[in-house]
Amino acid sequence: MFEKLANIFRIPDLRKRILFTLGLLFVYRLGGHLPTPGVKWEQLEHFFEQNRGTFLGFVDLFSGGQLRRMTIFALGIMPYITASIILQLLTVVYEPLAKLQKEGELGRKKITQWTRYITVILSAVQSFGIAVGLERSGDFVVNPGWGFRLMTMLTLTTGSAFIMWLGEQITERGVGNGMSLLIFAGIVVGLPRGIVDLVDKAKNGAWGALTPVLMALLVVFMFAVVAFIVYVERSERRIPVQYAKRVVGRKVMGGQSTHLPLRVNAGGVMPVIFASSILTLPQTVGYGLRNSRYIGDMMRALAWGEPLYTLLYAVGIIFFAYFYVSIVFNPSEVADNMRKYGGFIPGIRPGKRTADFINEVLTRITLVGALYLIIISFIPEWMITGIHLNHLPGALGRLFESLPNAVTNGLGVNFYFGGTSLLIVVGVAMDTVQQIEAQLIMRHYDGFTPRSGRIRGRRTW
Repeated sequence: MFEKLANIFRIPDLRKRILFTLGLLFVYRLGGHLPTPGVKWEQLEHFFEQNRGTFLGFVDLFSGGQLRRMTIFALGIMPYITASIILQLLTVVYEPLAKLQKEGELGRKKITQWTRYITVILSAVQSFGIAVGLERSGDFVVNPGWGFRLMTMLTLTTGSAFIMWLGEQITERGVGNGMSLLIFAGIVVGLPRGIVDLVDKAKNGAWGALTPVLMALLVVFMFAVVAFIVYVERSERRIPVQYAKRVVGRKVMGGQSTHLPLRVNAGGVMPVIFASSILTLPQTVGYGLRNSRYIGDMMRALAWGEPLYTLLYAVGIIFFAYFYVSIVFNPSEVADNMRKYGGFIPGIRPGKRTADFINEVLTRITLVGALYLIIISFIPEWMITGIHLNHLPGALGRLFESLPNAVTNGLGVNFYFGGTSLLIVVGVAMDTVQQIEAQLIMRHYDGFTPRSGRIRGRRTW
């Protein structure tokens, strides 16, 4: 393993890419210690500690703990992700935008430019909502008023635009997906705080006499969740493909059997990030209006752990799982390419029948992948705040009042060990390692996994 790690730094281009990525991640973390002017961040951080098991803690997860200190990067990467979702949805319903997307590099640059503009607009709206919420929620502001609101809008919007630039630079000149790596860095930084929280619970006997037993079960459960995530992320449905023999000059081409791999979770962590960002936007903007008599009830119904939020989150994950797969995988194009090179699926006619068969298989396994994402994503919600089924209106709410307190109010376990954070950490880590491994194999070095053995690089003395 050490030999394989050393191979990374023997390749000048790969070494520069990794060092460039680490440097920009360092800049990102450095900005996480620069507070927004006019905010009493000590009191705000104390407020977040008191409300750690709520929606605020969930939003703080994706900002890497920067929202609790109200740093210049407090908005995180969520405005950019939301802007990307809006444009991707528009490409489906707006034909000129769909044509622009098919124009290659020029169209991609134009869409990226529009994404930046929408990101700035969303950041300004969210930062204004945060400023108003801070003024109305308590003694968090030094000098309330329009001066503070405009300064907060300028600071947070600029920070969000700078994060967007960092992510694009990592994707273009570094290793891995820049946006995912920024979220990954924010979550990993919070893991030590989660470990300290668990240690404190063990010392103080937070769960009574069964604390040691429950703590051991929790650790085993965490490892089981990681193993389950790795297993599903590597799972694929292999469709057998047979290529007919062709005579080209004096050579006989084709005739071999292969397979078409379809990943169970083709969307990776993106459906979870998309769904959470969509639900985060109204909560962040309307947090200061949660006590309003007009929209207060709606904001409380969309609070983390409430049945309506849970339902919308599950529906959002399923929708974006199918939506993301429809963007990255086109069954008709795969079937046409297969037919051009003399390939066919045994028992299935080439052409439209092959495309329909691939689409049918993809639909089934995408549903399985979406259900897996829902289960993993709801683990932190169940562990922290539970599912407030007793808050349902009328007889339904009274029906669920007899459920155990652990179901309706959760266990109060730190969310850093929940499924969403683990899914992002494991998924991003696996994707980044695969990209580095591809770079190594392309240059005839060994990869990290045993099955990736290739020609070893020459030793230099």
